[in-house]
Amino acid sequence: MRRFDVDDLKDVAVGAAVLGTGGGGDPYIGKLMAMQAIRAHGPVEVIGVDELDDDAVVAPAAMMGAPTVMVEKLPNGTEIVTAFRSLEEYLGRPITAVLCGEAGGLNSTVPFIVAAELGLPLVDGDGMGRAFPELQMVTFTMHDVPATPMVMADDKGNSVLLHTIDNRWTERLARSATIEMGGAALIAFYAMDGRTAKRAVVRGTVSLAADIGRTIREARATRRDPIEAVQARVGAHKLFSAKILDVDRRTVGGFARGEALLEGVDDDAGRSFRIQFQNEFLVALEDDDVLVSTPDLITLLDADTGEAITTESLRFGFRVVALGIPSDPQWRSDEGLALVGPRYFGYDIDYRPVEDRVGT
Repeated sequence: MRRFDVDDLKDVAVGAAVLGTGGGGDPYIGKLMAMQAIRAHGPVEVIGVDELDDDAVVAPAAMMGAPTVMVEKLPNGTEIVTAFRSLEEYLGRPITAVLCGEAGGLNSTVPFIVAAELGLPLVDGDGMGRAFPELQMVTFTMHDVPATPMVMADDKGNSVLLHTIDNRWTERLARSATIEMGGAALIAFYAMDGRTAKRAVVRGTVSLAADIGRTIREARATRRDPIEAVQARVGAHKLFSAKILDVDRRTVGGFARGEALLEGVDDDAGRSFRIQFQNEFLVALEDDDVLVSTPDLITLLDADTGEAITTESLRFGFRVVALGIPSDPQWRSDEGLALVGPRYFGYDIDYRPVEDRVGT
């Protein structure tokens, strides 16, 4: 068990953006909301999944919707606790621990709000080890954990309780409700007992995010290269250094979809790259050759600061370094690739691990 205060949360927000592969929501907004909750209610206890009792009740808290919407449509601050309390009421028993749905941006800090306000521990883990755009894309699905009952709440005070026949239907119906709620909603879902959590959770991602954030901060303070420090911490492969030439980005069906065009700089001068995204970066290409594909992580870091750049903040002229990071081994299984592999997203390519595609 470790207590996370405001300073720890700052590191979590920076590190979670690296793991978020461009998605998971704006880390700055989530950080501010969680910092306010910690200042009001005190530090959050972060516990290992093995510290849970087998009969504990665990539930993730998250934001659902297009990250581009969340930048302009801020939560009112009460939605996530409303969703969490409503799920608890429906279950008829107290939820005893909070969990991150994904390791990315805002969705790594939103659970801190619930944990601080309700005095609950936060489990050191999540359901992805990164961020993915759809609700069923979690390791929980591979362990037969149903997403519902699920509660959604918006900034106007509306809430929705969903029961679905499977997790793919949860995504379809919840996405429609999110669009009607203005493109973003706060959700509580995937309630499970401690015994199941010990099997299904990607372990240690809250601590990892904090470590990555601290690594970047300390590297900058000591005038070391923060990008090289991140590479060493997560076993990342450098893909290229480049400048963003153009961004085609649109909000469609509750997602931020698009493509960034990049021109190589420094040692990569004369090369051309593309990164395609659906909330998260999914495929990185040089011309038509695949460099990295989902489920491995594609992360764009600011060439000067080493901090991650999200899909909604991509701009012409940004100088970036692209990294490819190996995904959690669960995603590389046949079952995992069926959920989040490149063919699920419509790409006519076979998955190959990043270390095989780009080497060391």
